[in-house]
Amino acid sequence: MQRCQPNVLVVLTDQHSFRYVGCRDSDQGGQSIETPTLDQLARTSIRFETAYCPVPLCTPSRYALLSGREAKRAGAWNNDSVLDPELTTIPKTLSNIEYKTYLEGKMHFGGQVQFGGFDQRTYGDLTGQSAHQAEPPRPYGHPPDYRRLLAEVGETAIPESLLQETRTVEESISTLREHRHADSEQPWFLCASFSRPHWPRTAPSRFVDEHWPDNVPEPTVSGGDTDDHPLVTACAERTASSDLSHAEMMRARSGYFGAVEYIDEIIGDFLLRLDDSGFLENTIIIYTSDHGELAGEHGLWEKRTWHEAATRVPLFVQLPSHRENGGMPERLHTPVSLLDLYPTLCGLLDVEQPNGLDGRDLSDAVRTGTEPDSEPVVVDCFGMFGNDDLHYRMVRDGRYKYVQFRDAPELLFDLETDPLETSNLAADAEADATDTLHRLRETVNESLHFADIDRRREQDEQMASEYRLATPKGGPNQYHMSDGRVIDGDTLLYQPHVITDDPTAAYHDYPKQESKSSRSGND
Repeated sequence: MQRCQPNVLVVLTDQHSFRYVGCRDSDQGGQSIETPTLDQLARTSIRFETAYCPVPLCTPSRYALLSGREAKRAGAWNNDSVLDPELTTIPKTLSNIEYKTYLEGKMHFGGQVQFGGFDQRTYGDLTGQSAHQAEPPRPYGHPPDYRRLLAEVGETAIPESLLQETRTVEESISTLREHRHADSEQPWFLCASFSRPHWPRTAPSRFVDEHWPDNVPEPTVSGGDTDDHPLVTACAERTASSDLSHAEMMRARSGYFGAVEYIDEIIGDFLLRLDDSGFLENTIIIYTSDHGELAGEHGLWEKRTWHEAATRVPLFVQLPSHRENGGMPERLHTPVSLLDLYPTLCGLLDVEQPNGLDGRDLSDAVRTGTEPDSEPVVVDCFGMFGNDDLHYRMVRDGRYKYVQFRDAPELLFDLETDPLETSNLAADAEADATDTLHRLRETVNESLHFADIDRRREQDEQMASEYRLATPKGGPNQYHMSDGRVIDGDTLLYQPHVITDDPTAAYHDYPKQESKSSRSGND
């Protein structure tokens, strides 16, 4: 392969809603927040203003993103799902064309499938449990105590050098330095995956003090005519949102603002160091998040719902030519999906995409800054606290958003006239959108049958049972040492808690390791 192939850097955060980027104007749904790094990246990138996650839940969204397949075809059900090791993923495709692929940080994989097709993973949540460092440092239960999570906000109790975001940066840079040492001509693909602004909603004091108590904006929207919808009620009960006083809610919001601004600083330091070391030359940079955060909107926290704050995410794609030419500050408004990243990367790298991908190739839009054709965008959520009635498929089609549940009232919103989703047109017999409602209802009926979902889910759960991780859970994050051991990241280096000293036995998809002599065999 000729070295002219660009490197690819994916910067992935967790639970970053589209609203919380400084460059998004308030009339476009933005909140007042300082994110200078992401603002600068947006100015020199193609910025997809209406990007949706495949699933508003961590693990399922990541599986769908990596595989380019809708939830039902990616086995993306809930946070206990295991990635089918037979699925083709982005790193598998790039490895096949001689890229070296790396993953650093939180990825929320389940069971024995902890590499997802990546060639190397040095640091991250390698025991398949919650990767988030508890604040103060003590284990979270499962399911976690959401009341505690909403109350424990403010200054981090963990030294910055030990925060998982800092470690992800350090391991990513070390990985690329070692890559350059081993073979500077081989292109690389690196996914640097960060935990924040997901809970715990904590940050160093310089970010906390910026917002609390006098600089915390109210939620963009407080409610609407779907506030009594069964899914809203279930999510409010699950996350203890209804138990919060207004002061507690605003305190929790201040923690989210601080976490977003902190991760912006972390990413800024990361990109600056990469640039200073020459790693961004001939490198495509992608920034996005696995899903959004409600942050008090509609009286809710976390995700899982159909609301824009939960399902829409930032998506910036920067080509080397954008940086060289001073940027192409194009803002594209056509709705797109994170499912589109896989085929788009194939298009940008001039690689034949695998069969069976559900996304579409947006590489022409990225290269030229022109709007892609409008096509319906699908968001699914089939992991609902054991209540199958609340499983849903959402379709964004032009100005309209339609949501169909297994057994709960359907929803229709006109996002052009009602961007805050306060008026459900499906419940209004006098609404002018009757034809749209029938058309989108039929679209979902033709593409999704809940009985088929149940059968596929049973198959995937059976598959997952075969790949349950046999190693102990350990702490939130682990190191994969050069001698093969996997040790807890927050235990002492010289008295480590060893998760496993035989990763080939512990992990079904453990990548084949090259010997040092073969890696340096250019002599």
